[in-house]
Amino acid sequence: MSSSTDVSQPHATAPPADGTWWTGRMWAMLVVLCSAMFLDALDNAMVGIAVPPIQADLGMSTSSVQWVVSAYVLGFGGFLLLGGRMADLLGRKRVLLAAVGVFALASIAGGLAQDGTTVIIARFVMGMSAAFSAPAGLAIIVTTFAEGPARNRAVGIYTVCGAAGFSLGLIAGGLLTEIGWRWTFLLPVPIALLVLIGAAVLVARDPARRRDGGYDVPGAITITAAMLLLVYTIVEAPIHGWTAGRTLGGLAVSAVLIAAFLLIEKNTAKPLVRLGFLRNSTLIGAALVAAAILGTYMSFQFIGSLYLQASRGWSPLEMALGFLPCGVLIAVIAPRAGVLLGKVGARWMMFLGFVAYTAAYLLFLRIDADSAYAPVILPTLLLIGVAFPLSFTGANVAATSGVAPEEQGLAAGVLQTGYQIGAALVLAVVTATMAVPEGEQPTLTAYHQGMWVIAGLSVVTTLATLVVALRARAAAPALAG
Repeated sequence: MSSSTDVSQPHATAPPADGTWWTGRMWAMLVVLCSAMFLDALDNAMVGIAVPPIQADLGMSTSSVQWVVSAYVLGFGGFLLLGGRMADLLGRKRVLLAAVGVFALASIAGGLAQDGTTVIIARFVMGMSAAFSAPAGLAIIVTTFAEGPARNRAVGIYTVCGAAGFSLGLIAGGLLTEIGWRWTFLLPVPIALLVLIGAAVLVARDPARRRDGGYDVPGAITITAAMLLLVYTIVEAPIHGWTAGRTLGGLAVSAVLIAAFLLIEKNTAKPLVRLGFLRNSTLIGAALVAAAILGTYMSFQFIGSLYLQASRGWSPLEMALGFLPCGVLIAVIAPRAGVLLGKVGARWMMFLGFVAYTAAYLLFLRIDADSAYAPVILPTLLLIGVAFPLSFTGANVAATSGVAPEEQGLAAGVLQTGYQIGAALVLAVVTATMAVPEGEQPTLTAYHQGMWVIAGLSVVTTLATLVVALRARAAAPALAG
């Protein structure tokens, strides 16, 4: 497998082949890029906890307040493919700076909002901004650090920052909502400004790639519309029903738009996405694993939050502290995940991660009306703390390995789309499975029904990753010969 790093690129500083030594500038640049990831995770966790105070303060209905969370998912998932490709074509540094700047402005708007509609619009713009900054940041990392130990190590550190942002976001969200929900929007602003300054100074400019034949505007409009409609339909499906006419119609129109996009790409001189790129089975497989990672975890967190807060009476801060061991374990393991990845490979990392996920979710099925934290809940969180850095690092490295430098942003966009679509789809299915009537609290039976869906998907993913890893190992001697 050839390296996707071109050391002649303006923004790349060639590290040693074994990745054991980086310059101070490379470390500083990595910290800045990881801070952008940290910012996204921090914001999502804090605002998720602040939803009830937002509803009470602004007088929002239950159906409208859920869009404080869903609008971010819609903006993020709907624009990821476009965001990843624009980073490749317009310049990753330029796209990163613009996206982080817009994120900061939208955060200010949300924090100063006087009505629910403004908050929802701000969250949508924040999600859209993240759809441009996330693939741009990851693409800069993987084109700066050489494929192999250096990249594995950098992606492992990147994983830590995402987990740390989410873990600290839960605690910060619990504390800040005691002061006022607006601070959950305003706290990310100074962080975004520091990322802007750091990226402007430390990330060298990469030139935009000229396209003499122009840009594929019809393709960009079509795929963005398709993804927006698809995410919107999935998010709304639990409310209207999976067999409702508007749900089936939304899915059908999304499929037609995707088919139209493929037709446009086949016949245009300068396609937004080269169709051959979508035949990269390793990338598509990594995106499917990414969908299972975030889909199962976000659904588990949804059930765990309801169980601990609604059924057991825990406060948001108590829940955040209860989940903290998971984040701590991720922070300890993730920087070292690159060493293991270099020994076993990305495919086996994803498999090992899902072995741990499956055990975690099956153990959580033991919950009852008064389960003790240490013997029942903590083991699940510790196993997830092991699973996440293994699977996340494996998926990120697999998705970007062997991809040409000029398409790394697109690869990151495809991977991130897997994460977001998976989170929205699996959570929608789990919510429907639980079948909780409007206005009522879930029962223990509903929690178990949802967890069986999560555990089942985890088992399927474990088996699928095992088959892929075994096939790759069997093919290796043949290729060598």
